[in-house]
Amino acid sequence: MTLGMTVDLDRDGFDPELRSALAQLARVPHLLVACDYDGTLAPIVEDPSAAAPIPEAVAALRSLATLPQTTVAVVSGRALRDLAALSRLPSEVHLVGSHGSEFDIGFVQRLASDLVELRSRLQTELERIAAEHPGVRLENKPASVAVHLRTASRAVAAAVTDAIRCGPAAWAGVHTTEGKEVVELSVLASHKGTAIDELRRQVSAGAVLFMGDDVTDENAFRQLSGKDIGVKVGAGETAANFRVQDPLQAVRILALLLDTRRHWLFGERAVPIERHSMLADGRTVALISPDARVSWLCHPRPDSAAIFADLLGGAPAGHFSIAPQRGGHPLGQRYRPGTMTVETRWSGLTVTDWLEGDSLMRRLTGNTVVRVEYAPRPEFGQVPVQLQPLTDGLLVLGTSEHLCLYSPGVEWDVVDDGGHDTARAVIDLSKMNGEALLEMRMRSHNLTAHPLSAGERLELVEQPWREWANSLELPSVEKEVVMRSALTLRGLCHFEGGGVIAAATTSLPETLGGIRNWDYRFVWLRDGAMTVKALVELGSLTEAEAFLRWVDGVVDRTGGHPERLHPLYTVDGYELGPEAVIESLPGYAGSRPVRVGNAANKQLQLDVFGPVADVLMAVADKRGKIRHEEWRVMEAMVQACSQRWHEPDHGIWEARLPPRHHVYSKVMSWMTVDRALQVLERHTTEERPEWVELRDRIAENVLHQGWHEGTKAYTVAYGFPEMDASSLWIGLSGLLADDDPRFLDTVLAVEAELRSGPVVYRYKWDDGMPGKEGGFHICTAWLIEAYLRTGRRADAEELFDQMLATAGPTGLLPEQYDPDLERGLGNHPQAYSHLGLIRCAQLLGR
Repeated sequence: MTLGMTVDLDRDGFDPELRSALAQLARVPHLLVACDYDGTLAPIVEDPSAAAPIPEAVAALRSLATLPQTTVAVVSGRALRDLAALSRLPSEVHLVGSHGSEFDIGFVQRLASDLVELRSRLQTELERIAAEHPGVRLENKPASVAVHLRTASRAVAAAVTDAIRCGPAAWAGVHTTEGKEVVELSVLASHKGTAIDELRRQVSAGAVLFMGDDVTDENAFRQLSGKDIGVKVGAGETAANFRVQDPLQAVRILALLLDTRRHWLFGERAVPIERHSMLADGRTVALISPDARVSWLCHPRPDSAAIFADLLGGAPAGHFSIAPQRGGHPLGQRYRPGTMTVETRWSGLTVTDWLEGDSLMRRLTGNTVVRVEYAPRPEFGQVPVQLQPLTDGLLVLGTSEHLCLYSPGVEWDVVDDGGHDTARAVIDLSKMNGEALLEMRMRSHNLTAHPLSAGERLELVEQPWREWANSLELPSVEKEVVMRSALTLRGLCHFEGGGVIAAATTSLPETLGGIRNWDYRFVWLRDGAMTVKALVELGSLTEAEAFLRWVDGVVDRTGGHPERLHPLYTVDGYELGPEAVIESLPGYAGSRPVRVGNAANKQLQLDVFGPVADVLMAVADKRGKIRHEEWRVMEAMVQACSQRWHEPDHGIWEARLPPRHHVYSKVMSWMTVDRALQVLERHTTEERPEWVELRDRIAENVLHQGWHEGTKAYTVAYGFPEMDASSLWIGLSGLLADDDPRFLDTVLAVEAELRSGPVVYRYKWDDGMPGKEGGFHICTAWLIEAYLRTGRRADAEELFDQMLATAGPTGLLPEQYDPDLERGLGNHPQAYSHLGLIRCAQLLGR
């Protein structure tokens, strides 16, 4: 923006383009904020030694400097010592003096002897010129001398400037910078532009905000590019792309940036994880917050990129929000019985949400005025989109995937929101016969009406879910809770291919603000097998049969080498790509990094065969026979165990540590062969004596080597004293009898070391990752079963009730629970948690 240009200001007095640019700048992973001092942070005054900074500027800089991945610097023409004494800025703010030749973290370069001699000559000559002209003041700096002309008359200032230009400014090796009523001569070729470049390099900044008022700041403005923002304070020609009138407006920019970046880093709302409800249709999943905000949706599969990622990045990452215009909290949220349809209710408004094929359906009924905001952000918000209003809705443009919003009778106002379009509407339901439909159609730009009404479509979607739910064999304990858990598990199933994802989300933290954030939108052999077995035990074989076909395909792609199986695969059964980080997303409540993919894909986890063999046996027993392709999978599992059971591995918890001989992995290897032998005995006439010998050899090994004499229990791994909740499987698997003293001692040790109130931690040994995690619901379920097996029913009932109390209002459970913060942690909803709940209810009901 050059002198003379005018812009329209928004309601807060900001240039809308500047506000939009600041919104984008605030979301870069590593940000550098740099400002000039005089005329930017401090008003220009007659006496330079009295130039105090605006208090609000100091507060804003201090707060920005305390934010993670945010560096703040003041770059001034003043000598560093004078700048530090005058500004009294906190130590978190870096100071750069003498136009970039002095850094508070050390000089960019030290003066060589020839430069020392040149500077001495320069000072002598400037002292001679100043002595001849009244009102001129010299400021000596380590590599330069500044000639201040503010208190000299205009005639004197002009004469001094001419004398300098014709004299020392023309000397070889002298670099001259002319500013407002100051001329500085330096023996180093540094300026504010080189200082900004050096700061950017030192902190690896992805973008820069620089604000300045002087001619000397133009060097810095000219160095900016990309997402960088330059703001000129005051009048004059400039290379900066924005302008404000005075230092007070510059402070307002810092305050706006602070507020926006803080929200981006720490989450704008951070709704408790467990309070989100899941939509599912067998293709993909979505999460709805308690106030009817679609905060998570990936398409076309649950392991695809997100269209709405508000859960991990706040509103800028994409959302679809509906609420009464008058505001207020909802009366409640619930699932429609036996379905994956969610209703959110206010007085005079009900929002009904469901997934249907490639559509997200949002039905509004009532008599009130409703406010809607639609902000799709494909590819986790990394692809800018434009929204084009048409007669019956909106087209989403700028993405390779066709996307539109069918919304008959709704008028949209489309605004730019940080480089993306956002659509807003106000809907008066009383003028629309009490109902409005918002249908986001994916893979489509078709805005024509559907032949069926919204109510008819909802009935067609819900009927199969209700029929399935009514077919379940529910326990006598907590029937409705078990049904909701079963529906949740089925919602994590991919109907087309048979895979079962471990959870609906990625990167929900195990520690708030920490780095224990993993992508669980994939199919683990272990998790998937345990999920479908829980459904088999409720009377549904369909999911298990589909999953076993999925496993058969994965085994087949190993080329006859099942021992080479990975622990997890994509939803369609193929290897994952490399784990990556989405730097532009701040994470849930500021918990970074946000990961896509999972490096555990490359680990060796020998326990994965056990749950697959276990579900194979359950299916065969339920059906009364085992199919040829299922037996092929069983043989592959035993073959894999026979070849690798004796090796160390990474274990069930996927710690990024060197492999160990994990007790749980050995027990699962034993269970693989044991379940295969039981299927042989019950459903075939075959005999496999070599399998009997293998089972007994594994049993002898783990029972002897896994016991830790010092701990008096089965521990995490051979020779290690630390307890691990997975060691409970020494008895839960049937390897040890329920009354075996070694199992009883192991239960007591887990209880003593790992239980805390309503949760059981998986372990407390050092896994090489910083931060403390919550208790794992699946481990809590294991201890409940162990209590029942060892005759402690009252303890089991008490812990089960405590576990249920940690669920969200619609009955969903994430992976973990923090008993100190009293809130859920980890990805959500988690298959482990719900299958554990189902198992406990069944055992308690027997």
